[in-house]
Formats: sequence, structure tokens, C-alpha cells
Amino acid sequence: MTHDPRFDTVIAVDWSSGNDRGPRPTADAIWTCIARAGQAQTPVYHRNRALAEAYLIDTLADELAAGRRTLAAFDLCFAYPSGFAQALTGHADPLALWDWFAARVQDAPKSNNRFALAGQINARFPGTGPFWFNGLKSDIPDLPRTKADYGDHGLPEFRGADMAAKGAQSPFKLGGVGAVGGQVIMGLPTLSRLRARFGADIAVWPFQPADRAITLAETYFSLLPAALAAEAHDIKDAAQTALFARSFSALPPAQMARCLDVPASDEGWVLGVGSEDILAAAQLTPPPLRNDCFAMPQGAHWTPVDTALAHLRGRLSPVTATQTIPLAKAAGRILAAPVAATRSHPPHANAAVDGYAFAGPLPAGPHTLPLHPGRAAAGVPFDGTVPPGHALRILTGANIPDGTDTVVLQEDVNTNATHIALHGPLKQRANARRAGEDMLAGDAVLPAGRRLTAADLATLAACGTGQVSVRAALRVGVLSTGDELRDPGTPATDGQIYDANRAMLLADVAGWGHTPVDLDRAPDDRDKLRTILTGAATRCDAILTSGGASAGDEDHVSALLATTGSFALWRIAVKPGRPLAMGLWDDTPVFGLPGNPVAAQVCALIFAHPALAVLAGADWPARQSFTVPAAFAKSKKPGRREYLRARITDGAAEVFPSEGSGRVSGLSWATGLVELPDDAADITPGTPVTYLPFTGFA
Repeated sequence: MTHDPRFDTVIAVDWSSGNDRGPRPTADAIWTCIARAGQAQTPVYHRNRALAEAYLIDTLADELAAGRRTLAAFDLCFAYPSGFAQALTGHADPLALWDWFAARVQDAPKSNNRFALAGQINARFPGTGPFWFNGLKSDIPDLPRTKADYGDHGLPEFRGADMAAKGAQSPFKLGGVGAVGGQVIMGLPTLSRLRARFGADIAVWPFQPADRAITLAETYFSLLPAALAAEAHDIKDAAQTALFARSFSALPPAQMARCLDVPASDEGWVLGVGSEDILAAAQLTPPPLRNDCFAMPQGAHWTPVDTALAHLRGRLSPVTATQTIPLAKAAGRILAAPVAATRSHPPHANAAVDGYAFAGPLPAGPHTLPLHPGRAAAGVPFDGTVPPGHALRILTGANIPDGTDTVVLQEDVNTNATHIALHGPLKQRANARRAGEDMLAGDAVLPAGRRLTAADLATLAACGTGQVSVRAALRVGVLSTGDELRDPGTPATDGQIYDANRAMLLADVAGWGHTPVDLDRAPDDRDKLRTILTGAATRCDAILTSGGASAGDEDHVSALLATTGSFALWRIAVKPGRPLAMGLWDDTPVFGLPGNPVAAQVCALIFAHPALAVLAGADWPARQSFTVPAAFAKSKKPGRREYLRARITDGAAEVFPSEGSGRVSGLSWATGLVELPDDAADITPGTPVTYLPFTGFA
């Protein structure tokens, strides 16, 4: 049990036994990532072990000098199965085994002796082994190429920690899928040298209490597969260092103490094994939606659009996990937490123009000021104080020098080598930006729930934000249902139709900033649909279906959702549309849209668009609308809200000639929708109407 379970800094290290990987970041290489208090820095690539070791020494030394307690967690076995160290070195101490390897491993950027050394070790044991696999072209004495040639060497193949960690490999396996044995041989010498370098300031958990300035620990980067899948980095090795550094650094002391509460043994242990629930909780995955989240009040029959939208807004909540990513990768992502300015912007009063700085104000009339030697430029502040009554050359963006507070535009000045001449009056602090006039350190800059734009990235960068906590992208499955559907481009009979909905809805989902998941088509077969939905719930955060959402014999989406106890068939007072099937399938929200493409699109825009935004962690989107004159005539009955395909021509809204929802081409013709109110309305040319542009649904 550790005496002090708090770590100020966590460094996650993904090791490699391969040769120098070159200057370009790549997979199967060495990656490290530093995190503090749940905020991970950008992972660092190391092309070979020598450079990685030098980086670790420098980083640990810096942390030590700064007085920060550091956990360095390596995806690397710290020990072998019980009995190996004793048989090889005469001592059961695994740390002595580190020194044994450090004395014998030969390591250069382009070559190492790990296979030859494994063969030499095998020769000391009876039978064949314990190491196996040879990745070289030439045979190596005493090193079998495969496990098939294994003999009785008298040692267990796995440690207790390997048995407890799902998918863990034996440290004796030197190559092949998931093998770690080569990394162990090539990693223990580095660990030995780190111990020698930092001496009494370093502890190795669990062999020693984690009560020193630096703690080395073994971990296993496959403990959180679901969270790793949501990481933003393109290279898995980099992503997993960020995930684990962030997860461990986010743990409160009591939870870290639980992770560290493992008895010492000569086989060691894997930090996090047995505590996966704690690490998973560190990812801040929200609870599932309530089973009755879609249930309308008793007695509801035809539900007005505004009532349905208010119900969704009040009952839905985010279903996506949070993750911390570099600012440069955050465009389009949704903030999971508000961001405060880490420093003021601008951090110092600075010049808004090129000119001359002096102490203001300046009264009316002509003035001549002595010119002080030097100048102030952006990034190169003037080092000194400008004497009273003097002026200094200053460029745009430069810090206002001490002794000055006002800037005169260079076009308003005549100069020679020693003086400037200008006319007043000039107010004090003219042409000077105040420190923090844009943002002050600690000010709230952007709220949680905001989808980040390019302008937002500029704002955050300006106030010093390098990492942001964002929501994982919402994965939205799109499924079409019906035996009559065929894929576009394939043969179809007169009784069959091409599936227009899936391509449309997948494009909608992508345009709304979510991750579309194509679930293909489902036949009118309840058992097959059940299988499809069950599989989709494992890889989607929400599901959009089209067709089968009413209450007929072939409406299988509604029938299946009705078995979950979460089903709600919404009869919306809307045209086109009306039936919407809502429910949860294995805790995954399902939105059953009408099968008609026009009705499916209208319902997707009006209902699914804002609902998915909330599930993704964003704010309920403000609807973009414009009041414009009508360029059409229509008499509307009361009782339903109507949406007409429309476009703007000469400043007025014209509508598609046919209101029939079977005319799919009207969606391409239109640039938006005209929304007519629930009440009766008589529209004539010039009557003000509400226009919703398609571009407003983003």
C-alpha cells in the first residue's frame, strides 16, 4: 500500500524492441505522453530507444527539480514468471534481474542482440525454452522458431498478472501478434539505468512502496478497449499513451490508492488490473438515458410539434464520453467542459499601430519630443524605461514600454535622427490596447456544449489553451427497413423501389457533425431486424431507422421497440410525417422515422437534428429562421403544422409545385422549408411566412 497516493504528473510509455523507425512518427514505435490532473499533452514520438531513454531522464529530472511527484507507467513487463530470476541469477529479486540484462543487452539504433541473448538464456535451462520465436533469417542455437518446438524447461508460461489481464501475452514470447517478450528484454536495461540515475528518489511498484518522488510501474494499454476506440490520434500507440496518462492523472487519491493496493511478489503486478472499473470511470461516460425518456403524458394523442420538441429537450441528455485532445484537432468537436483563459489576451498593453510611444496625454498644439534610442517590436520588447517627455519607436503588436502609455500613428509624425514633431491633442492611451482588454486570465471563454469552430480555435489559442476536454463524436447508425427496397444501381422490378433514405440520412448525420454508421437494409423479418439492432447498439450511440415506424402488421421497428418497455409511438400533428417511433434498444436511443423520403427528411430535420445534438453533448440548437414574403397562395386548415419545400427567389419564398411527399425531387429543388403554423392560415403573395434554410441545420 502506498504512503502517498497522489501524483502530480503521469508519464505513459509505450515501448518497442524494434530498430530505429526513422524521423516520421509511425506505429510500432516508442511513444510517451505526459498528463496532469486529467489533462494530457500531445504524445511524443521517439524513433529509437536511446533517444527515448534520454528524453525520460531529462523529463524525470525536470519533474524532480520542480518538486512534482511523478508516476512513469510503462506498457512493459517488469518481471518474469516466478522462478526465472532465481534460476538465472541466483537471486529471486526481479530488480537484480534488471541489472543482469543491462550488463548483457547490446543495443544500437539499427540492431540488437535480443534473439541471441534469449538463446543463450535458454541454454541454461533443461529442455527447450523458456523463450521462443526467432524473427531473424538465420537460426539461433537453443531458440525455437515456434512454440511447437517447446520443451519442458520447468517454468510457468505466464505470471499471475498475465492471467488476470485479458489478452495479455507471456513475456517469454519474443514475436508474433501481441508479443511483448522482445520489448521486455530491450526495456529492462533502460529501467535499470533509470534506477541507477535517480537512486533514492525512485521506487519500483509493487516491489517497493510508491512513496518516493518518482514511481515506476508496469501497466497494460489494452485495459480500456472501448475508451481507446474513441481516442482522436491516428496512431494507436500514441492514442493509448494519451488515454492512460490522462486516466491515471485524473484519479482522486483514494482511487489511486485502491489501484496501488497490491501485495508485492517477485512476479510484480500490472497497474490497473483489478481496478478497471476505476479507470473506466475516469473517462466520465454519462449514465444511460432513462427507460421512459420518450414517454408522452397519459392521454396524449396528436402531439403538437412544439410539445414534442420541448419533451425531447427536457428528457434527453448526453450519451458520449469525454476525452482531452490537442486544440489543433478539436475543430468540429463539442466542448465537454467550459474553458477559461489560461492567460490574459493581450498579456501586456501593446501598440495598435506603427508609430511612437510616449507618456500621454498630449494637449492641443504643436509638440516636439526627443527620440529615445532603441525600439519596441512584436516579440522583442524594449528592455528599459523611456524617460519622461521622450518618445520611442514602436511597431504594431509590441508591448508598450515602461514610461509610456500612448502611441501616435507614424503618418502623423515628422522625424529626424533625434526628435519627432506632431500635433495634439492626443488622449492618454490612444492607439494602445489594454492588457486583457479581450480576455482576462481566468475569464470564462467558451461554455460546455459548444461545437468548436475555426474562430473558436483562434480564440482558445490566443488565451493559451493547448488542450480541450471534448465529447467523443456521436456515432449514429442509419438503417432502412422494408422488403421492397433495393440498393441504387442494382436491378429492381416494378414492385420494388430504390432506397433513397439511407444515403440522405447518412449525409445528414455527417453534415450535423456526427459520425455516420451505415447499417444497411433490414428485411421485413422481425428476428433479423432484432439481430441487426442488437449489433448496432454495440457500435452506435444512437440509431435512425426509416420505415416500419407506425402500427401496422409490417411495422417491425415499432413492434420490436414495444417489447423493451421504452417504446413511445408519437403521433405528431405535422405534415408531412405524423408517426415517429421512439425507444431504447439495449440503452441505445432509436428514432423511427417515416419511410417516405420527404417525410423522413422533414422529421429528421425538425426532430432528429436537435435531439442528436443533445445526445452528442451540444446545446439544443437555436433554430435559424427568417421572415420573408410568400410568393405563393395557400389556404391551410387548423390542427397540423405544415412544412413546404421552398426556395428564395427575388427575396420571396416560392414553394415546390406539388405538396405530395412522393415527389423526392422537390428536396433537391428546395433550399429550405416554409413552416406554416398549427392554426388555420390563408397565405397570399406577400404574406409574411417563416423560412428555414437547409444550411441552418448544421
